Amino acid sequence: MNRPSLLLSLMIGATLIAIPPATHAAPADVLESLKPAVAQAMAAFGKIPADRQRELKKIALFVQSKIAAGESAQVTFICTHNSRRSHLSQIWAQTASTYYSVAGFKGFSGGTEATACNERAIAALTRAGFSITSTPAQNNPVYLVKYSDKAEPIRAYSKVYQTPENPQSNFLAAMTCDHADGNCPVVQGAAMRVPVHYVDPKVADGKPEEAATYDERSQQIASEMFYLMSLVKH
Repeated sequence: MNRPSLLLSLMIGATLIAIPPATHAAPADVLESLKPAVAQAMAAFGKIPADRQRELKKIALFVQSKIAAGESAQVTFICTHNSRRSHLSQIWAQTASTYYSVAGFKGFSGGTEATACNERAIAALTRAGFSITSTPAQNNPVYLVKYSDKAEPIRAYSKVYQTPENPQSNFLAAMTCDHADGNCPVVQGAAMRVPVHYVDPKVADGKPEEAATYDERSQQIASEMFYLMSLVKH
C-alpha cells in the first residue's frame, strides 16, 4: 500500500466517527426544476442507515483528502452493465457536488461490461427535474444530462469502467451493485474501493410499479449522494 492510501486508511479507522453530522446548504447553481427533488433528498438524511452512512463517510474522507492535497477527487461508480444504478449515482453525485460547491470532485461511471443506458433510469431522472436530450444511436445512445446552467451536461451511456474517458488510476471505485462487487475482485487502477450496493430497479420492469420503483431508487441515491457531499463541504 502506498503512503497516501495508508494515511487514508488510518484516517478512516481513527476519525471516521468524528465527521460532523450532515448539514444543509443554500441552493447553488442547480436547475430550478431539480430543487424539489433536492429538498426531498436532503430531508431524508436521517433515514440513511448507520452502516450505509459509514460507507458514505469513507468516500467523503477520500474526496476530502484529495482536495486537501490539491488533487482531483475522482470517483467511478461501477455496476455490471453501467445501465442504471451507476449512472444514477454518478449524476446525483455530480449534482450534489455542484450544489455544495465541492470544487475538485469529478464523478464517472462504468461497468464490467457495456450494454446501454436504460431508458427507464433516464425517465426517472427526467421526472426528478433533469433536462435530458439524446443523440441518435441504434444500440447504445448517448444521453446529455443537464443539471446546471453553469456546467457541461453529463454524457450518460453504457461503457466499461476502463474506458479512456474514465480515470485510469488514483480513483475511488464505488461499487453500486453486489454482482459487480463480487465478480470484479480487482478494479484496475483504483486507489480505494467502497461498496454502496443498491437494489436494482429492473425488478419492476414491465410491472405496474415500474415508475414508482425507479423513482424510489433514484431518490434514495440522491439522498445518499447529497449526504456524502454535505460531509465533504462541512
